[in-house]
Amino acid sequence: MTEINNRYEFVMLFDVENGNPNGDPDAGNAPRMDVETGYGYITDVCLKRKIRNYVELVKGDEAPYKILIKSDRALNDKFKEAHEAVETQRGEKVKDHKAKSAVDDARQWMCKQYFDVRTFGAVMSTGDDPCGIVRGPVQLNFAKSQSPINIDELTITRQAITTVKDFNNKNTEMGQKHIIPYALYRGEGYISAALGQKVGLTEDDLEVLFDALVNLFEHDHSAARGKMSMRKLYIFKHDSVLGNAPAHTLFDTITITPKTEIPRRFTDYDITVASHLPEGVSLIEKL
Repeated sequence: MTEINNRYEFVMLFDVENGNPNGDPDAGNAPRMDVETGYGYITDVCLKRKIRNYVELVKGDEAPYKILIKSDRALNDKFKEAHEAVETQRGEKVKDHKAKSAVDDARQWMCKQYFDVRTFGAVMSTGDDPCGIVRGPVQLNFAKSQSPINIDELTITRQAITTVKDFNNKNTEMGQKHIIPYALYRGEGYISAALGQKVGLTEDDLEVLFDALVNLFEHDHSAARGKMSMRKLYIFKHDSVLGNAPAHTLFDTITITPKTEIPRRFTDYDITVASHLPEGVSLIEKL
């Protein structure tokens, strides 16, 4: 597998219709919103979770595409497994799993086994079997809506009653549901080839990542999230490891302008992509 030798940045445009793309537990699970501007946002953690879920769905729980951050086992158990695997490969026990050499070997093993460790990085320095810290070469910003959002709070009813006591006293139960009628979000990300080479990130890994971004919502549908669709994915590829232009200047080449006061569909926005890019940078459109 070929290691990456090019820096990348990417811009993804996706929308939601009659759904809640990322609930805030501190606000009754209502969609996240900047209270000063009224614009909606989606956390990087939410987006990374969807990428992890897609990769696991497509690749299964097999190396080198295993997923570390999930609720199957305690993390410290997985760190211990890394040290045991290194010991098996060497054919000898290591007395101190906290020794620098043991931690370095375990960290390399984790990078080879787990896709999300190679991409997003991980803090694996807990417990008696630490595996160190990996700086993730792939990072995402919070996604932000391109217009202020309107949050509707709907009252819903359910005919199935939870408790026996309540079953004898009422026919339905009430609940609340928050939705955004429509919003277009813009998310931005970075891929550092310099950091990627240190953790073994490959061109094959990037293809899996980009495939996950294109299909981010295709296997993530639920009643709560409504209709979510990836609309555009723009990838800036540099000719060098360290890059040929600042990321923000590349992001500025893509502008999104609402055509109506209250956009209600993707076509209610004008999307403009600059025809000229800095020297040494090319644009790839996946959608």
